[in-house]
Amino acid sequence: MGKYYHQNGNLKRAYLCYAHSLFLCNSNGLTAGHLTMMALGTVIGGSFFLGSSVAIKAAGPGIILSYLICGVMVYFILFALSEMTVSNPASSSFRTFAAEYLGKGAGFVVGWVYWTGMVIAMSSEATAVSLLFRTWFPTVSIPVLGTILILGVTLINLLGASQLSSLESLLAGVKVVAILGFILFGALFVFGLVPGYKPLGFQVLRSEPFLPGGIKSLAGSMLIVLFTYAGFEIIGLAASETKDKEKNVPRAIHMTVGWLVTLYILCITMLLLLVPTSSLSEEVSPMVTALNSFRMSWAGTAMTIILISAILSTMVAAMFGIGRMLRSLVEDGLGPAFLRDRTDVPYRGILFSGCSMLLFLYVGLIFPEVYLFLISSGGFALLFTYIMLMATHIRFRKKNGKPEGSCRLCGFPYSSLFTLAGLVIAMFSMPFIKGQTLGFIAGLALVAFFTACYPFVRVSAKRKSPTPKRVQEETAKRRRLLTEFSEEIHHSDIPKK
Repeated sequence: MGKYYHQNGNLKRAYLCYAHSLFLCNSNGLTAGHLTMMALGTVIGGSFFLGSSVAIKAAGPGIILSYLICGVMVYFILFALSEMTVSNPASSSFRTFAAEYLGKGAGFVVGWVYWTGMVIAMSSEATAVSLLFRTWFPTVSIPVLGTILILGVTLINLLGASQLSSLESLLAGVKVVAILGFILFGALFVFGLVPGYKPLGFQVLRSEPFLPGGIKSLAGSMLIVLFTYAGFEIIGLAASETKDKEKNVPRAIHMTVGWLVTLYILCITMLLLLVPTSSLSEEVSPMVTALNSFRMSWAGTAMTIILISAILSTMVAAMFGIGRMLRSLVEDGLGPAFLRDRTDVPYRGILFSGCSMLLFLYVGLIFPEVYLFLISSGGFALLFTYIMLMATHIRFRKKNGKPEGSCRLCGFPYSSLFTLAGLVIAMFSMPFIKGQTLGFIAGLALVAFFTACYPFVRVSAKRKSPTPKRVQEETAKRRRLLTEFSEEIHHSDIPKK
C-alpha cells in the first residue's frame, strides 16, 4: 500500500503506510525458544569444547561444583537483567540500566568495554576457525579465510533478528546434538552396552582425588568455568525485539540455564568416568581424548567440524549483540553520530563492528604481540560487564523496591551480593592464574582508557545536543505533521489490496 501512495506522489501517506507495515512486522518478535537458541549459540563454544580440559585438570572431579556454582550465578545474573528489562521495556540494552542507576559515565564505560572486548574476541575466533579450515584448504591464507568468515557473519546479521534466529537455532542445534551424542556414547561404555567392552562403571573416577589442589584449585577453575558460560547476556540485548517480554524472557532464562547446566554437568561427568584427568591436554579437546581412548579414529575430524560450527555460531550471535550495543551507545550520544540507525536492524552498527573485527584481525597478523595483549582483555571485559550489571540491579532494587509479577530475582539482596562477590573474586584472582595476568592488566587498561575518554565525549555531546527551545519546536512540528497525516488518512479512501 505504501508503494501505491509513493507512486502517486503522496509521500505523507506512503510514510504512514510504511511505518504501519513495520509495526505489523515487528509485532511478531522473538519467542522464548528463539532467545534460548541464540543464548546457547553464543555460550557453547570453543571455551567449553577446548578450554574445559584446563579446568578439569585443575579441580579434578570437584569441577562439578564449579559448574553448579557458576550455573547458579548465571541464573541470578540473568534474572537480575530480565527484571530490569521487563520493568523498563524501552531500554535497548543492559548498558542503559547502568547509565540510569550508576551514572552516564558508568553506562558509557561498560558499553564500550563490552563492545571492544567482544569485537577483539570475535576477531580471534575468526583466526581460530581459519586455522581449522587450513586443514582442508592448506593453500588459502589465514587473512583471506578470516576476511571471508567475518564478512559472512556480518552479512548474515544484516538479515535481521527473525531470519538470524533460524540460522542460529540450526548452528546451536549442532552443538547441543554433539554434546548429547557424547553423553550417550559415554553412557554406553560406562554401563557396558558396547559389544566387546567391559562396563567401566566408576573405576576411573575412584582413583581421582576430589579436589587435588584444595579450595585454591576450585577457585582457579571457576574463572575458566565462568568463561564457558559467557555470552548469556545476549538475552538482555535481544529483549527489545522480543514479543511479550514478561512471559518470554523468564521462560528463556529458565530454559537457557537448565540446558546449559544439564549439558555441561552430564558431559563433564562422562569425561571423568571415561578417562583419567592426567590424560587431558590443553591442545586437544577432552572429548577427542576420550573418543581416541576407545580407538575412534574419526573423533578428530568430527570434533573439527563441531568446533567450526560452535565458533561460527558464537560469532553470529555475538555480532547480533554488539551491533545492538553500539546502537544503544549512539542513541545516547555516546558514539559516532554517523552510526545512528533509524531501522530495527542496526545496519550501520553491524557494519562498523564487522569492519572493526577485520581491523583487529589484520593487527593480530601484523603485530602479534600487541594483539595478544589486547585479546587477553576479553575475559576481563565480560567479568567487568557482569559486575556492573549486578551493581546496577542492587541500585535498581533500592530505588524501585520489589517489582510486581513473576519476573524478579529471588532471594534479594543475598542472591545479588553472593553473585557480585563471586564475580569480584573471580576478576581479582586473574593475576594468580596462569595465563590470565596479562588479561587482567589489559582489562584495567581498557577501563582506564574509556574512563578517560568519557569527559571529552560528554563535552562533545553537549555541544551537539539541541537547545530546549529547538527541542520544543521539533516536537511541535512532529505533532503537527502527525495530525495532518492522520487527518488525510481518515478522510481519504484507501484502496483495498
